[in-house]
Amino acid sequence: MGKTEISLLGEFGLIRRLTENIRLSNQSSIVGIGDDAAVLDYSGREVLMTTDLLLEGIHFDLTYFPLKHLGYKAAVINFSDIYAMNGQPKQITVSLGISKRFSVEDLEEFYEGLKLACEIYGVDIVGGDTSSSLTGLCISITCIGEGEKGKTVYRKGAKNTDLLCVSGDLGAAYMGLQLLEREKTVFKGEPDFNPDFAGKEYLLERQLKPEARKDILETLSREGIVPTSMIDISDGLASELLHICHESKVGCLLYEDRIPIDYQTAVMAEQFNMNVSTVALNGGEDYELLFTLPLELHEKIENMEGVHVIGYVCDESMGANLIARDGTEIKLQAQGWT
Repeated sequence: MGKTEISLLGEFGLIRRLTENIRLSNQSSIVGIGDDAAVLDYSGREVLMTTDLLLEGIHFDLTYFPLKHLGYKAAVINFSDIYAMNGQPKQITVSLGISKRFSVEDLEEFYEGLKLACEIYGVDIVGGDTSSSLTGLCISITCIGEGEKGKTVYRKGAKNTDLLCVSGDLGAAYMGLQLLEREKTVFKGEPDFNPDFAGKEYLLERQLKPEARKDILETLSREGIVPTSMIDISDGLASELLHICHESKVGCLLYEDRIPIDYQTAVMAEQFNMNVSTVALNGGEDYELLFTLPLELHEKIENMEGVHVIGYVCDESMGANLIARDGTEIKLQAQGWT
């Protein structure tokens, strides 16, 4: 199938083509694409807002990142920020900087992933912009969400003796990235190259198609639990934990043997000769939720599927420390993304 040059449609034609089938589903979305600005109505709710910039060559590599997956991921990582505030994502605006390499069909593929994520998570696309770019693909997404007054969760609410909890498992997305980067290096030298991904599907999925943990919030809500502080793990567990400690003016004890790690992640780390705990602490892009809860909820949270207690909050004077498997105490340092 031939590729359509963007210049044939022009900017407005392109926007029309990419957005013509978008329908609004949230009550708070009054007017979406098609006017000078979107109109939203959040009567009596708290409005949450976050934005993310993704640049080709820095945040993603199109050698191995399908555009549909990229669209999906670009949306989901924004939803994750809203969930980390104990809110619900409702609208996004999407701005693209596009170089001459891309055709209309390429961008339709990107939008397919974007629209799929919005459909699954119940979010409306209400606006955006497109421009030429001299440096490949640039993606900027702003997400607007709603929070219930009194139930919005910040990074600053952790208290001494609170439990440190994390959802899912950590380090898999980073190992997926290492795997893709390795196969890309091999691929450069071989014309008939078939990458070897058998048995490593989970790692690839965590890198190429991450999910935001809406389900964890729903479980907490059903149990009537509002975390004292919360953050999503985009830059690595160590980095996010230090954010909570800094904002809440507390210290913490994190137990290395309690950090949840998937089997494929452990196997892959061994193959790459990497310390699996270092991978889990500093890898990033897991989009799991790290949160704190009052100590009296210990029994309730221990039995909650998909949630792990990994340590506890202590006084600020004690600092942020990792208790290694052999019992030694190590000062926690963030080596994640900056």
